[in-house]
Amino acid sequence: MNLSLATGPHLLPRQSTRRIMLDVLIALAPSAVAGVYLFGGRAAVVLAASVLSAVLSELAWKWLARKPVGNPDLSAAVTGLILGLNLPSSTPWWAAVVGSAFAIVIAKELFGGIGHNFLNPALVARAVLLASWPRHLTTFFLPQRLIGLSSAAKTGDAISSATPLVTGKASFLDLLFGNIPGTIGEVCKIAILVGFAYMLLRGIVGAHIPLLFVGTVAALTWLYGSDPLAAVLSGGVLFGAVFMATDYVTNPMLPVGQCAFAVGCGVIVVIIRIHGMYPEGVTYAILIMNILTPLIDRFTKRRVYGEVRKNA
Repeated sequence: MNLSLATGPHLLPRQSTRRIMLDVLIALAPSAVAGVYLFGGRAAVVLAASVLSAVLSELAWKWLARKPVGNPDLSAAVTGLILGLNLPSSTPWWAAVVGSAFAIVIAKELFGGIGHNFLNPALVARAVLLASWPRHLTTFFLPQRLIGLSSAAKTGDAISSATPLVTGKASFLDLLFGNIPGTIGEVCKIAILVGFAYMLLRGIVGAHIPLLFVGTVAALTWLYGSDPLAAVLSGGVLFGAVFMATDYVTNPMLPVGQCAFAVGCGVIVVIIRIHGMYPEGVTYAILIMNILTPLIDRFTKRRVYGEVRKNA
């Protein structure tokens, strides 16, 4: 009998990285389609520039580093699309290009590529763009088209406007269907939930991180005396909980650690929203918890069978 000796892991994953990334792209598609429908051609330009820049940046890096290109795993496209969906439709195309290039080269490849980055590349790029060109990243437009019957349909405005987090004026239907100013991917909550349901059916993510993230934001907002439903449906809480807090690489390895990670994200979001000068805190909340992930893993790791406990 022939034996094959190899290093671990010895359990092969049910799905390849490429298949997982393809599923994430499919899950992001409803948000992308809804964003383009709501905000028009400018949103399509931002998304296309972001995705194309991410893919070309990865290819350029591999060529310069003399790494084999092989069969692309689609992770660069996922990073570019997530970043594009986190940008307002008014963002200049060149800012999207710079952001995606930064996400791939600086936040991902310099740390060893996929599986080695300790921060979510798309969120790092968004934070850098926000610090570099805050005017472009904080100028939001009302949708050019509306979904469903909404109070916003009475105004017909298509001018720059503050998000509902700033104004506090938006109906439940406005928040749900995306008839509000905001980033391309965060406004239509129905599209986000459709993508979430798809990933659950495919077994790509579990429900515990998004539910705990969103539940923590809702509970703390209620304790502060504000509307928890509006807090969840405003800003990027739902999009961040579904598509960014669930990132395999940058959250803890075990379920108990992932639960602590999700609760921490929710707590930080509420603290920034209520006590900070910045009305939205999802980006920074997830990045802060990314940094704390190794510490969470250290305190939530399982004891190895046969391990000898060291004397204090």
